[in-house]
Amino acid sequence: MPTLGFGSLLLIAFVALLIFGPKKLPDLGKAVGNSLREFKNATKGLADDEEDDVKKIEKKDEVK
Repeated sequence: MPTLGFGSLLLIAFVALLIFGPKKLPDLGKAVGNSLREFKNATKGLADDEEDDVKKIEKKDEVK
């Protein structure tokens, strides 16, 4: 899969500016940032739950 270079990112930003306009772009960026933050927190919670489950299993094995 090819990686995005600086020119590609610049082209994507220009097209987004044309489609959404300069007034909507900051709101769109804020919404994307909030969505990424929520996703990160949710996946962190899942990873923490998984670690807790592994610790419980290890504790049960030690008791036996």
